[in-house]
Amino acid sequence: MVSTGYCLNETCLKLQADNVPEGRRASAFGILSGIASSAFVCGNLSTRFLSTASTFQVSASAAIASLVYMRVFLQDSIIDEQLTAPILTSTGKPKGKGKAYATNEIPSKNGKTFKSAPSMEDMLCLLKSSVTLSQAAVVAFFYSLAEVGLHASLMYYLKARFHFNKDQFADMMVISGIAGTISQVVLMPILAPALGEARLLAVGLFFTCVHVFLYSIAWTFWVPYVAAMFSVLFVFSQPCMRSIVSKQVGSCEQGKAQGCISGISSFANVISPLIFSPLTALFLSERAPFHFPGFSIMCVGFASVRALTSCFLST
Repeated sequence: MVSTGYCLNETCLKLQADNVPEGRRASAFGILSGIASSAFVCGNLSTRFLSTASTFQVSASAAIASLVYMRVFLQDSIIDEQLTAPILTSTGKPKGKGKAYATNEIPSKNGKTFKSAPSMEDMLCLLKSSVTLSQAAVVAFFYSLAEVGLHASLMYYLKARFHFNKDQFADMMVISGIAGTISQVVLMPILAPALGEARLLAVGLFFTCVHVFLYSIAWTFWVPYVAAMFSVLFVFSQPCMRSIVSKQVGSCEQGKAQGCISGISSFANVISPLIFSPLTALFLSERAPFHFPGFSIMCVGFASVRALTSCFLST
């Protein structure tokens, strides 16, 4: 399920990168993320009125509807035939430095997809082709590590600390989703051209750190609700990072670049619960080395700080 979601996400990002000018990509990525956030809110609200069995049926129906819509209306982007310098050659060997490598081969539209599928060596060459791209990969790794670590730990922490129930969790998710939707759809198209993707990425990562640390030191039940509202600002991180990545490669390499970043994020998503879930269980138990129930959340904050420092190194 997770891998399928990433495939759909990177496909949408590739289509946007191929069809939107560079100056408007951050806004376009933000609007796409805002639409996804609004769908997240609608999904959470709909579960309040549906039975458990009906929830799965409605979810399956929505997935089928999206598939039919994509098949009927969505057209694949056209590869720029004038691009003669993709990052990777057909053999995957780099021939230079910078954004692109020199080559005389233009990808054929009639070529078989599986024959041109990039290998691990190709992905390493891709990351080494640009300092900005490699730093963006580091940001993506630690941002995903922190994001999933927070999700893996927060519910257990709030239940043990403030006796939150499922309705309160749902309320927090709805608050965060609504704030993120408004921010990405309304604010980001205004702020991205004015500040630039790099500065807006730094702003998003900074407030990611703030809201995670606020969770870790929460002293009463209403503090997590305030922290959830910080999604107005920290939701800028993902669209800005994707926009920066898209500008480091040509049109023939958008799928590879976005897929590479998604793969790194997926790897972080796998190892994050393995690190933070046992740590949360330890500090919520009587065997904790010292009394600090939010220590695992604070460690998540340190991972987000590492993402923020990588962001500054890439600018």
